[in-house]
Amino acid sequence: MYKTVSLKDMSTREAQNYLNHAIGPRPICFASTIDKVGNVNLSPFSYFNMFSLHPPIVIFSPLIRVRNNTTKHTLQNVMEVPEVVINIVDFEMIQQVSLSSCEYPKETDEFDKSGFTKRASLLVKPPRVNESPVQMECKVLEIKPLGNEGGAGNLIICEVLMMHLNEKILDEKGYISQVKLNHVARLGGNWYAKVSADNLFEVEKPNVELGIGFDSLPEGIKNSKILTGNHLGRLANVHEIQMIDPAFEDEKLKNIFQYYAVDPDEMEKELHLYAAELLDKGKVAEAWQVLLALG
Repeated sequence: MYKTVSLKDMSTREAQNYLNHAIGPRPICFASTIDKVGNVNLSPFSYFNMFSLHPPIVIFSPLIRVRNNTTKHTLQNVMEVPEVVINIVDFEMIQQVSLSSCEYPKETDEFDKSGFTKRASLLVKPPRVNESPVQMECKVLEIKPLGNEGGAGNLIICEVLMMHLNEKILDEKGYISQVKLNHVARLGGNWYAKVSADNLFEVEKPNVELGIGFDSLPEGIKNSKILTGNHLGRLANVHEIQMIDPAFEDEKLKNIFQYYAVDPDEMEKELHLYAAELLDKGKVAEAWQVLLALG
């Protein structure tokens, strides 16, 4: 059963609850800006992402406040000085980042309130957050309003001019190591997500060679009551139809045939369970051989 809701028939607050909980986790843009007289502002935004590599374009969106229809200081600042430093947030700084989101008066320096350290930028006027593992100096190309009522976004389209990377997050080749950069992402309400090494996983991406697809899977595999969509997705991502390898040997496979030979249905179940176990370990070729053993 599904509950269907129409966003146009509910308040902005209600729509926000549904959308913010459903669309996530969202990366956090920790934006440092400056106004024309030199007042610095620091504020986090989770309506943020990357949209182009060449040129390198990122976009974040300060909303018009729902309760009083006012705009954020960040938006006002980039209208005056079209530059921003986007600082990436990791787990070690999240409580301070949250503190900076308090709606202090415009002249208040959130660096002081949240305890972060300013570091001079090289190409833009706003300072960087020294504690951030990745700091991106950007020029603002365009500000696109999406409405004029509370809850409306304002797309701040930025070109990344320069990145500063803390060496602690780099691998031996000098690139960012995903397991070293403990990203934090935004969810709904007070919820956040921590991206750490123990909850990362890799998914092999089909590039030049195409996966055979679900439609090429044998019916007995495709209609399995054991194998999940993720399991079938792994099996369907091979580049050619798999064949039985006469040289394949597996002790557990032998045992399954030995103990369940008198009951074909139970044997099929055990083979699918074993294939699922192999697929969960990333052993796709071995799983194929187990499933093909059914004939």
